[in-house]
This record gives sequence, C-alpha cells and structure tokens, in this order.
Amino acid sequence: MNLKATLSPDDVARACADAMWKEDDASKGLGMELVEIKPGQAVMAMTVQPHMVNGQRICHGGYIFTLADSAFAFACNSHNDRAVAAQGNVTFIRPGKLGDRLVATAREVSRSGRSGIYDVRVTAGDSVIAEFRGHSRVIPGTWLPDTDIKAQ
Repeated sequence: MNLKATLSPDDVARACADAMWKEDDASKGLGMELVEIKPGQAVMAMTVQPHMVNGQRICHGGYIFTLADSAFAFACNSHNDRAVAAQGNVTFIRPGKLGDRLVATAREVSRSGRSGIYDVRVTAGDSVIAEFRGHSRVIPGTWLPDTDIKAQ
C-alpha cells in the first residue's frame, strides 16, 4: 500500500500524533488530552489538580509550561519529521487555579529547513493564562513507516 497516496496532510498529522501519544508518558501522566491535531497545529487540555497547586495556591508555572510544551511538541511533530525543542519561553499573564481546565492552542509561525517557530496560547475559559513561544529542530527519523510521507 502506498501510504503517501492515501493520506491527506490532516491524516498524516493524526497518524503522527497517535504514534507520538503512545510513547508520551509525561503528558498522559499529567492527565493531558490531545483535543485537536492538524498540520502545524495542536490543542491540548489539562485540569489543574491538587498536586499541581503551589504555595500561593495557584497552578505551579511548571505545569503550565509543560502543557504548552506538549502542545508545541505535537504541533511541530505533525509533518512526519521528528522534531524536538531547541528553545522555549513562557510569559505568565494570569494564574491558573485549582480545578481550571487549561487549554493550550499551538500554531506554527514558521517552518524552514530543520527549524520551526511555534506560538502557544494557554487559556482557562475566556482568560489568557500564558503565552509560550517554542523553537523546534528536526532530528533524524520519522513517525510513520514510509519516510517519504510529509504533510505540507
């Protein structure tokens, strides 16, 4: 079967996400869910649990960063190139609170050669909690068996 001929870019993104999710113990272990995946885009969600609240009684920033980083990872791996973070930074805008459902929406800003730039907005309802920017770097390997499959 020629996978390249049968998979649309959306299908490639979904297949890559499924392959990646099988191995992602960190995101699963924190109770994250992959809500949506498209080429260069991902939406992930996580509910703030008691063990995620710091001494200020707000969501520890590391968990917010991790949610954004996971959405970034799924977005930059959606083209069937294996990609890792080269850099990431976050600006915290409002606190996340116990019980909040945090939603991280990642979108591709730029992808050229082996480098990519992705922006991730983390929200709780209508409130923006944080803005994250990640820079990705493609490494050897693909997610799908036919290494010629690429989502454009």
